[in-house]
Amino acid sequence: MPVARDETQHIDLLVLPETNLILVASVIEPLRAANRIAGKVLYDWDIFSPDGQAIETKSGIPIPVAGAFRPQNETAPLFILSSYNWRVYATTQLKMHLSRTARHRDVMAGIEAGTWFLAETSLLDNFSATNHWEDFEDFAAAYPQITMVRERFVIDGKRITTGGSLPTLDLMLELIRRQHSYSLALEVSRLFIYEQERTRGDLLQVPVIGNMRILDARVGAAVKLMEETVDAPLTLTRLARRTGVSARHLQDLFQETMGVAPHAHYLALRLNAARRKVIETRADFADIAAATGFNSSSAFSRSYRAHYRESPSETRRRLKLKA
Repeated sequence: MPVARDETQHIDLLVLPETNLILVASVIEPLRAANRIAGKVLYDWDIFSPDGQAIETKSGIPIPVAGAFRPQNETAPLFILSSYNWRVYATTQLKMHLSRTARHRDVMAGIEAGTWFLAETSLLDNFSATNHWEDFEDFAAAYPQITMVRERFVIDGKRITTGGSLPTLDLMLELIRRQHSYSLALEVSRLFIYEQERTRGDLLQVPVIGNMRILDARVGAAVKLMEETVDAPLTLTRLARRTGVSARHLQDLFQETMGVAPHAHYLALRLNAARRKVIETRADFADIAAATGFNSSSAFSRSYRAHYRESPSETRRRLKLKA
């Protein structure tokens, strides 16, 4: 989804009846969270239904829509969301609309059963894709011209597909990372952490970005150490020693599971913590710098500006003007 970092990315959502509410939330909530964390509108969206009526989700909670899906020459990415009984709603008219709009859209995404709609209109031919695990074999047999991949989500050029609600959340984090930064995706992911296992009563604050979900225990231990030492960062050598591996091996493990080097994750943690203090408190920048492991206000300001493309004082001034 190409867009300049300072521009608002608009997304159109076509939601089919009988879609799970959590599937819709998996698309929208990470975008809403990214806007809140950034303090600016990075994303906005419109929701459409086939007939312009509110969507009746499987939970019985209706979703208001902007109107009926009647494409003209829109170029914004289109996300097609569906959960159950997709065949009932894959009408000839809707497939014609999808074929027509595909001529103009930069990106089209099949979210869970939305993948079937793309396949039915030949919009996935010669692309790689994925689908919900329950439907994977049937889908692969029905559309041999599509290369099926057993991944949580697949981004293949102008086509995106996902295998369910939580994989869709992973996808949105990956799109945020690609369009903006690892640190923003990290901060959004931390809002949606759910607990799988408790160790000594503590919730391990492990981010989930991209296709990574099974985290190496040594990386998990390193991440926890980083979170505990935001104010006094450890060197890579000390971090590795306390984790029980060599510095080189820890770097490799981070790259394999997180997709970034240890220092990039550490810096993202510290800058995110600093940004929260800039936005949510009136603390002096010198105090914020000290609390997040920077050895001077100037070093903090340089790093902050390089990362967020504005100074800490500009962030506060911009948000004050909006209040």
